Amino acid sequence: MKLILLALSIFLSLQQSISSSLSNQFAIDGKVLELTESNFDAAISTFDYIFVDFYAPWCGHCKRLSPELDKAAPILAGLKEPIVIAKVNADQFTRLAKRFDIDGFPTLKVFMHGIPTEYYGPRKADLLVRYLKKFVAPDVAVLKFVAPDVAVLNSDSGISDFIEAAGTDFPIYVGFGLNESVISDLAIKYKKKAWFSVAKDFTDDVMVLYDFDKVPALASVHPNYNERSIFYGPFEDQFLEDFVKQNLFPLAVPINYEALKLLKDDERKIVLTIMEDAEDEKCKELIKLLKAAASANRDLVFGYVGVKQWEDFAETFELTKKTKLPKMVVWDGNEEYFSVIGSESMDEYDQGSQITRFLEGYRGGSVIQKQVSGPSLMGYINSLIGIRTIYIFVFVVAVIMLIQTIGKEEPLTVGTRDQVDHASSSTSQGESKEVPRLGEKED
Repeated sequence: MKLILLALSIFLSLQQSISSSLSNQFAIDGKVLELTESNFDAAISTFDYIFVDFYAPWCGHCKRLSPELDKAAPILAGLKEPIVIAKVNADQFTRLAKRFDIDGFPTLKVFMHGIPTEYYGPRKADLLVRYLKKFVAPDVAVLKFVAPDVAVLNSDSGISDFIEAAGTDFPIYVGFGLNESVISDLAIKYKKKAWFSVAKDFTDDVMVLYDFDKVPALASVHPNYNERSIFYGPFEDQFLEDFVKQNLFPLAVPINYEALKLLKDDERKIVLTIMEDAEDEKCKELIKLLKAAASANRDLVFGYVGVKQWEDFAETFELTKKTKLPKMVVWDGNEEYFSVIGSESMDEYDQGSQITRFLEGYRGGSVIQKQVSGPSLMGYINSLIGIRTIYIFVFVVAVIMLIQTIGKEEPLTVGTRDQVDHASSSTSQGESKEVPRLGEKED
């Protein structure tokens, strides 16, 4: 018994010593921590919440992100439940990069009690702070959460305060006359993608504002796109979740890197419209028509991309200089897409009817199945060319250089002295080309 007590005492002393050592090693002082392979695990185990930027020194996107992290760090460190920001040079510490499947830069992860989860949110300091406060440390002084991740609102002003506090980066669901238990499971499941709340008390003014005429009702709101949708039930699991999933995206999704990250979890086909410039006024009118079509075809996702905004992506759908734009296809989100016979391109007149004919042709099976040209579009979701490719590239270059070095060793040569000298000088000459940097992620 004495031996057991002695062993327990030694264990507790060691545990206290290790804990004290870790707390001395890391301080919550509002600065961005620089982590290495030797102290990474210690940092992750020290802090309940830690946001890690896996970066490469040569990466342009990483350089632009760095000052934003410096601005956000002291704010997040000052929370009731502090969130620490840290960096890892994944180009140098390759074992960490391999361990966490880092295949592009920057890759951002949030470690909550040691468990990593991908971060796909905004990168500007103020928006990053708001995002992280929502996901790892909600400000319960502002929003009272009585069920996991469901805010309970008890007045008109409470509803407006909730909408304002939630911001514009995520869809917001408000259940009017609903019990929080009805949506609590979905609130947990889709915590990374939306805000959830229930309104217990509200006036007729709110019913007019959110355009519903009876309760219970679930409203989805996309503040950034000024879009709203109402669901009256049935409030059973599958019907309710279908409504939530279908309203996670705006009616017409602007396709960019972050949108692809989110869309990869959606099983619906994507009606993709490729246009010259998504910011052009004519294209904006077309986007309005796409939204109208999307509202009537919720089993599909409607997206659009401008060649001016993302040329490399657009060109994978057989886009050439002769292609007439706008062009519509139905994409499976990976390597296959469908072209509708007779609706390969659109003209600028009566585009609403052309969209209708395109959808009728697709649903009627009047399609040609095609493969995306060039590399798989999963490459875009995984951020162009990943770090594993860089390792292979470096290895191949090293082998070539080794072969060249061996080849430069003077062999036993038969011939005149002048012939040997001439051959030696010829093999030592050559041109070098600059190798571009690979593995950067799109903003």
